[in-house]
Amino acid sequence: MKGRTEDITTLIELFRSSGWDEMHIEIDGLQLFLSTDPAARLGAGTMALPASEPRSVPQAAAIASEVSAKPAAAAIEIPGHWIAITAPNLGTFYRSPKPGAAPFVEVGQTVEASSDVCLLEVMKLFTTVKAGHKGTIRRVCVNDADMVEHAQTLFYIDPS
Repeated sequence: MKGRTEDITTLIELFRSSGWDEMHIEIDGLQLFLSTDPAARLGAGTMALPASEPRSVPQAAAIASEVSAKPAAAAIEIPGHWIAITAPNLGTFYRSPKPGAAPFVEVGQTVEASSDVCLLEVMKLFTTVKAGHKGTIRRVCVNDADMVEHAQTLFYIDPS
């Protein structure tokens, strides 16, 4: 599935950079339908991904007919003084520098502004994400190897 996720991400990037209004691809039972029209639909049970509205690939997983959307998690209140660490670009989120290695950070760990907190990978290019603020990691908001969108919250830091 990981290879497919990368392929889907590449297709989404291609669509967003094109002048196309819609794109529909079906390969080996996988259907992908993208549209600039938020109301566009492709048959029953599938949903279009509006190109102008940023979303993460996991949230838009309903565009792939073989991928079921995850149930929404219960709303969790975030204290107002916590600071969000957000994704500088879209890509695959990795908590550790390599498979099997310890994560860059854990909940409860104190970090400096210059501390590495994760990697984002797009088409074999890796971006190291820094904490950006001194504080304590309070929440990890993304699962390892999930696709994330630009500006999606990855972690919360308590600066106090």
